[in-house]
Amino acid sequence: MSTTATRTTTDPRQPTGADHAARRGAIGLGIVLVAQLMLVLDATVVNVALPHIQTDLGFSPAGLSWVLNAYTLAFGGLLLLGGRLGDVFGRLRTFEIGLGIFTVASLLGGLATSPAWLIAARTLQGVGAALAAPSVLALVTTSAPNDAARNRGLALFTAVSSAGASIGLLLGGVLTDLVSWHWTLFVNVPIGAVVLVLARRFVTETPRVRGRFDVVGAVTATLGSVAVVHGFISAADRGWTAPLTLASFVVGMALLALFVRTEDRVAVPLLPLALVRNRTRGGALVLMALVVGAQFSTFFFVTQYLQLVLGFSPVATGAAFLPLSLAIFATSRVSARLVAKAGPRPMLLVGTLGLTASFVWLSSISTTSTYAGHLLGALVLNGVSAALVFMPVTVVVLGGVDRTQAGTVSGLLQTAQQLGGAVGLAAIVSVYASQAVPGEFVPGVRPAFLTSATFTLVALAVAAFVLRPRPAQAVAVSSEGRRETAAVGAADGAEAS
Repeated sequence: MSTTATRTTTDPRQPTGADHAARRGAIGLGIVLVAQLMLVLDATVVNVALPHIQTDLGFSPAGLSWVLNAYTLAFGGLLLLGGRLGDVFGRLRTFEIGLGIFTVASLLGGLATSPAWLIAARTLQGVGAALAAPSVLALVTTSAPNDAARNRGLALFTAVSSAGASIGLLLGGVLTDLVSWHWTLFVNVPIGAVVLVLARRFVTETPRVRGRFDVVGAVTATLGSVAVVHGFISAADRGWTAPLTLASFVVGMALLALFVRTEDRVAVPLLPLALVRNRTRGGALVLMALVVGAQFSTFFFVTQYLQLVLGFSPVATGAAFLPLSLAIFATSRVSARLVAKAGPRPMLLVGTLGLTASFVWLSSISTTSTYAGHLLGALVLNGVSAALVFMPVTVVVLGGVDRTQAGTVSGLLQTAQQLGGAVGLAAIVSVYASQAVPGEFVPGVRPAFLTSATFTLVALAVAAFVLRPRPAQAVAVSSEGRRETAAVGAADGAEAS
């Protein structure tokens, strides 16, 4: 009997505790990445449906922009607070609360019968996303058992995040054509409900960090960001010298100055300034904001060009972005290995240069252009180049961060993405509006895309000169000698603040 018992317990075919833990971790990673995809694609899933929403609910042309801006502003303005809440209350709990708010808001948005109702629901979606999103990235990074697993998790996270905008356009086109625009919001409800049911079972809660909340910092950061972004949006509609535009900028800059002053004085700041005073991390955040701002113009202008000039249907418009999405996914599959072999900086140089070339290419489209001849190649180049940027810049920003601050830095990274996208798009749309001809779409496109190219050229300069390692910089290598750790250490620089 004892021999049989021993044989049973040592049977290599029996799953071990480590196998169960690995399987549970893989399922948990998949759950939070599904949530991340839902949060990211919601920024664009309604883009293709905007003409239908305008007709159905009676939006004015200017008011229609708030269907997008309400979500982006709430999302970007509250991300730092969302990261801090995750640190203090636990990232899984904060993730669940945020996702619950997002899911309920999606239901309310799908039921909207007036412009004010839909804008309020989109704002509430942004609030929920701001609470959930920083915890997603923190759960990915803190649950990895080693640096190789961490880089693989980051590669999957950046693939999902980068392609989410394109997938949102495709999904939005299908739902709008086959059902109605209401389902661009309703689709989140069953997905959110399933994730909420499974998250507690497969995702492990992170340790809490005891501390108080920086209320003044949270208020000034949020309202200041919203005011500045509103200034750029107002400039596109009313002009740079309009009283509302100038007032928005003045109030926003004053609030952000008060935020910085507050963070330098309070005992437990919302944003420890040492995190952004690090030259490498600060430069990477600027690079991220510039690139995302330029990328938003791709979706905004190409979506309209396909429908207004080439006559594409909503489904065809969404499908037209599929090559860009596939390029991002394909490149992201090898990005972790590329970071390990070459380091983040060379990838950032190649990626920002490729993005610049894609925007110059897109600036040449005209009324006689075709999708296959003038757009397809530029979109593929854009997707490959974007994937070469997003994964390594995420590694640089999160490299060397204490686990207790992972939520804060995750919120900071995504704040750079969301506010960079909102500010960048508003600035580029202002350039477009200054050259536009009433009743014609194409005239302002060339200067708009050349402005996008200028953004990515500045990002290239940041990668070349700001992220350049110093001669005396030490490279951290793990006891196992993993090259992934060496790459992260070389990129981050571990500069003392």
